[in-house]
Amino acid sequence: MKKKKHGSKKSKLSLGRTPKVIGIGGIFFYADDPNETRKWYSEILGLELNDWGATSFESRMINNPDKISTLQWKPFEKGDEYFSPSKKSFMINYQVQNIDGLVEQLKTKGVRILDDITVYNGIGKFVHIMDDEGRKIELWEPQG
Repeated sequence: MKKKKHGSKKSKLSLGRTPKVIGIGGIFFYADDPNETRKWYSEILGLELNDWGATSFESRMINNPDKISTLQWKPFEKGDEYFSPSKKSFMINYQVQNIDGLVEQLKTKGVRILDDITVYNGIGKFVHIMDDEGRKIELWEPQG
């Protein structure tokens, strides 16, 4: 997976689309023992885990049924820095469209943007923000 910083150049995917959240992309939470938590959910509830210790739930978009969407579920070790600077015990990843436009809107509303938009080839664009109660939120525009 190749990571690169995203500049100001707008992608073809983002142009002409209303900047907004279009779904849940992932649910991430702290667990006392992530391996045991994954094992329990796998053995008891039948969740199938991938190489990253997560489960991918697939669904189809109502307004675009040919497109498959995924939701990631993953427990993290308590205190994992991925949630930083938040001190909360969970983080939600929201799928968005037009992440570039959304980040610009969020800036005008005074939302704390934690990093630059980053592109992961084959996955999409990501950026992190903080809500008004100190929860870190991950925004993800899937690669289309």
